[in-house]
Amino acid sequence: MTVMSDPTSRADGRAANQLRPLRFQNHIAPHAAGSTLIEWGNTRVICGVTIEETVPRWMKEQKVEGGWITAEYSMLPYSTLTRKPRDISKGRLDGRSSEIQRLIGRSIRAAIDLEQIGARTICVDCDVLQADGGTRTAAITGAFVALSLAVKKLIAEKKISASPILSGVAAVSVGLVNGRALLDLCYTEDVGAAVDMNLVMNAAGEFIELQGTGEEATFSDTQLAELLALGKAGIRELLAAQQTAIAQG
Repeated sequence: MTVMSDPTSRADGRAANQLRPLRFQNHIAPHAAGSTLIEWGNTRVICGVTIEETVPRWMKEQKVEGGWITAEYSMLPYSTLTRKPRDISKGRLDGRSSEIQRLIGRSIRAAIDLEQIGARTICVDCDVLQADGGTRTAAITGAFVALSLAVKKLIAEKKISASPILSGVAAVSVGLVNGRALLDLCYTEDVGAAVDMNLVMNAAGEFIELQGTGEEATFSDTQLAELLALGKAGIRELLAAQQTAIAQG
């Protein structure tokens, strides 16, 4: 499928099918088993993984073998243009944060054989330092790198004998803005999108999750196909960047 690529049509000069600049800074949190700071355009998310040598009570009660992965997501108060109060100050987790951390958990659980990690809980924490669109996709993409580094540590410490990772996992946004299909929306594009979609996929080219919404708009089969084609190509680039970051340790 041919995608129009007029670089002057986007605020940051990118082509329609171009990702924002991407960088991983590993071991940003020394006390975590694995961590990375993902810098994706002007979005910054710290992803850290810690490992607890126990499993949730429900697994013990139901005699479920293996381990578990859970995730938490938060936006720091200074991550947005206007201060965002911490959830704890409101006495509850807001609906958006709850939805995103469940999405991160589902996505990362799809990357790993839970039985192979033993009776352990892998905790994935994603904290947004700066938000310019795509914080959930950045959190998922960075979380997989942090997870992979944590798995390396488990193997080095001889707590597991082989990697339980089944496949790489990455996520990206796509959308229809002014009638054009665009990859990897920044904030201004996200708020102006008629259709907004997030793709989570693995390295086998399989979908883990698709979230697509028309914002007071509809979209056709042809437009959906174009968005999916853009997203799949972007995911392939992200998976390659992840592997480079993981190999650097």
